[in-house]
Parts: sequence; structure tokens; C-alpha cells
Amino acid sequence: MTAPEITGVGTAGAAPEHLRGRGAWFKRLPVVHQLRQSVGLQRGMLVAGLVLTVAFVVLAAGARWIAPYGWAQLRGPDGMFGAQQPPSADHWFGTTVGGYDVLSRVVWGAQTALFVVVVAVLSSIVVGVVLGLLSGYFGGWVDRLLVLVADAVYAFPSLLLAILLAIVISGGQSSMWGGIFAAALSITVVFVPQYFRVVRAEVVRVKGEAFVDSARVLGTGHWRIMTRHVLRNSIRTLPLIVTLNASEAILTLAGLGFLGFGIEPTAAAEWGYDLQRAVADVTSGIWWTALFPGLAIVVAAMGMTLVGESLNDLADPRLRSRSRSKQVSGKVAATSVVADDQQKGDVA
Repeated sequence: MTAPEITGVGTAGAAPEHLRGRGAWFKRLPVVHQLRQSVGLQRGMLVAGLVLTVAFVVLAAGARWIAPYGWAQLRGPDGMFGAQQPPSADHWFGTTVGGYDVLSRVVWGAQTALFVVVVAVLSSIVVGVVLGLLSGYFGGWVDRLLVLVADAVYAFPSLLLAILLAIVISGGQSSMWGGIFAAALSITVVFVPQYFRVVRAEVVRVKGEAFVDSARVLGTGHWRIMTRHVLRNSIRTLPLIVTLNASEAILTLAGLGFLGFGIEPTAAAEWGYDLQRAVADVTSGIWWTALFPGLAIVVAAMGMTLVGESLNDLADPRLRSRSRSKQVSGKVAATSVVADDQQKGDVA
């Protein structure tokens, strides 16, 4: 085996990013970077999760053009749809007990779920990161008080809190934005302690680093140290939590609607409400009214969970080193076999 062959095996992936061509910036994107790191089962889970998540987002964003009818539409060009009609060319997923098109309700329900996920996750991140940054950086009695409050809030069941807030916020009226904000706010209150704990622990670790002490010696203010030095190095694990919390937000919204505290069908489409209305149909052999809303909940939550679990595995350096070592050992073994064959040929 010659020297160039050895160099090619050991240093194929060691070239600096700025020397890898014009597309190097694309390879450094968060999801693309993790996708290039993954191998085997990790890559399969990540790709499957990304496909399901992108399909969910596209379905929600394009609901106006994808859904054949409105979420509360009961009549078409040929007259009334009819209740509990089986799947056909006119209604691919059939119709519900109320006479709504199931396919349209599923598509518009994706948009409602996306609204709740965006509002809940963004609110949780903002509140949790700010509180965690202040608590971990300054410490003292403020830190102890916030930790106590976070532990107390975390002890409440999320679904029970969602029910209480749905009644308080919407006043018993299940309007579209009332139901969305009720579910989103309940999820926000439950998820804030998770972001708070993660950010606080990272801030406590980072603020003791040498570069933070150097910034203090140079006379840098607290605000600049927190935003430019501490915060930037304390939020690297947040994308892992975001994906898992997004799937939990979808399940919480579905549970809220299933228990009757969701959104009325005339205000917006919601998978949990449709599933609850379809429970009685299953015993009568009408399977399509429950199958497709339930399948939409499972697929959307599964896609985000697969992405979160894959990113969590890739964040573990031990798993990355195992994958890299397997790749390198495989290349070395293949090269060694070729070299042995060449030596035997030379001897012969």
C-alpha cells in the first residue's frame, strides 16, 4: 500500500470546510450537518422524520390549495355531501357524521396543529431562555425562587392545565384562536421549565469559563457578556428539545379536542375533535371517520419525534465516534485486502 493510499483513507474527511468547494456553506447548515454525520439506523430515522415533518408543514401551509373543500363546508356543486358517506371519487376519505369532507378536515387540521406548535414552542423558548439566563448568571435568591417555581409548575399535568386554561381563556366558547391560544398557553407553561433547566445549567457552566472572566476583567458589562458570550454558548441543545416538544404540543391539542375542550368544527378543523366524534362510528363499522384523523395525529407526532431522537443520538459524541470508527475501520480493512492481493500477485 503506497503513501498516497494511506493518506486518502485517513484524511478524506479532515479537509477544512473552506477548501471543500463552493457548496461548503450548505454542508454547515444545522440539519444538513447532522444528516451528513449520521449513518445506518440513525440516518434512516432522521430521514424518515424529516420527510414526515416536511410533509406535515407543506400540508399545513398549502391547506388552502390542497383541501378540496372548506373545513366547515357541507355542500358542493351537486348538493349536500351527506353524512357518513364511504370513500369515493368525490370524497376520497369519505364524510363525517356531521356531513363534512374527511380529507378537507384532515388537511385543515394540519394548519390548526401547526399554529399551536409555532405559538407554543416560540413562547416557551423566549420565556424559558430569558429566565434561565437571568437565573443562572446572577444566582442568589432570584435563582432559588425561579427554580422552586419551575419545579412546582412542572409537577402539574399538562392536559389538566390545558383544560383549565381553555375554560379560563375562551370562557367556554371554542373559537378558533381561543382554542389555539388556550392550548398553546397551557403547553407554554408546561414547557418553560424544561428550557429553563437546560439553559440555566449551561449558563452556570459557561459563566465560569476563562473567556467570560477575561471579558469581566476588560470591563465588559453584564448585558454584553450575557448576550454575546454566555447565551451563544448555552443554547446549542435547544433544537433537540424543540422537536420533542413540538410532537408533545400536537398530542396535547388532540387530547384537548378529544375531551371536548377543543375547537368547534364551524370555527376550525381539529383532529382531536374529529376523532372524538368518530368514536361512536367505529362500533357501527364506519372506520374512515376515525382512521384518517387518528393517522394524521400519529404521523405528525412520529415525524417530529424521530427527528428529535435522531438529533439527540447525534449530539452524543460517543455515538458519533463509534460511527466514525466503523467507517474508518471498514475503509482500512478494504484497503488492506487490496494491498495483500497486490503483494501476492507480485510474489507469484
